[in-house]
Amino acid sequence: MAPATDAPRAQAAGPHANTDEEEWRVLGIDPGTASTGYGIVVETRTGDFALLAYGVISTMPAQPMPLRLREIFIDIRNLIDEFEPHEVAIEELFFGRNVTNAISVGQARGAALLAAALSDRPVVEYTPAAVKQALTGYGNADKQQMQAMVRTLLELDEAPRPDDAADGVAIALCHLQTGRYRRAIGES
Repeated sequence: MAPATDAPRAQAAGPHANTDEEEWRVLGIDPGTASTGYGIVVETRTGDFALLAYGVISTMPAQPMPLRLREIFIDIRNLIDEFEPHEVAIEELFFGRNVTNAISVGQARGAALLAAALSDRPVVEYTPAAVKQALTGYGNADKQQMQAMVRTLLELDEAPRPDDAADGVAIALCHLQTGRYRRAIGES
């Protein structure tokens, strides 16, 4: 199953038109076995953010788990090959009350982490609260606040859909925002 790409491609000659070091592409991943959300965001040479692609990698619940994980792995590898992100940002595992769900998400994270590692891409992990803090300034922001900031930062008419895709985009933006902050304070 090929990943869905709902966002318009880059305006220039395609997503790889400028490989200059001043342009930085990040693949953000919101892992899950049923639906892994992703977003590819670039910080342009002018300091703007641009959304290159977003979507979800969906797997069928009736499939055995190894096949679902293989699907996630292959689709993430394909995204990395197509968009050549400089880094991969992924949501850290959050243990809530549902341990079974946490284990399932952990397996999807493993498939995504392996795809990034085998592609020689650096991986950075963020907690859900860190993503919310970086985008809204408030670590307990709700979905509407997060989506409003994603729309604002990317100058979109509406937030990416479905929610898992929007979360993948938010994770990529979090990493780019964090990088800006570190450069501003001289940390690299």
